[in-house]
Amino acid sequence: MPMKVLEATLSTFDGVFQQFTTEAANNKANFILFYADKEPCTNLSWCPDCVRAEPVIYKKLEAASGNVALLKAYVGDRPTWRNPQHPWRVDPRFKLTGVPTLIQWENGSVKARLEDHEAHLEKKIDTLLSDD
Repeated sequence: MPMKVLEATLSTFDGVFQQFTTEAANNKANFILFYADKEPCTNLSWCPDCVRAEPVIYKKLEAASGNVALLKAYVGDRPTWRNPQHPWRVDPRFKLTGVPTLIQWENGSVKARLEDHEAHLEKKIDTLLSDD
């Protein structure tokens, strides 16, 4: 079955996250990818690590057996993300420190995570997928 992708911004996250968590039990694995917004002039993320990690993450999740859901949450532009009081930096569920961050979500909480410096590593993503 193909990977199901939901997308959210800061302003739409609560509603999309509710849908994501409601449907989570139907999936073999559920992930949240916190990702930097795209620059309008280039249509690429302003975050080079995000640009590097996204295709690897998608390749691995799409190849996984069983139903996989991915909630791609855009953190905002660079100034928004840099704010120490960014909602996802201070949210006790996520405690983000960098982007991209790939979170494995299970039973209403974070089961595992890959931070910005490791989110592009295929072996680490494989470990998350095999950790079900």
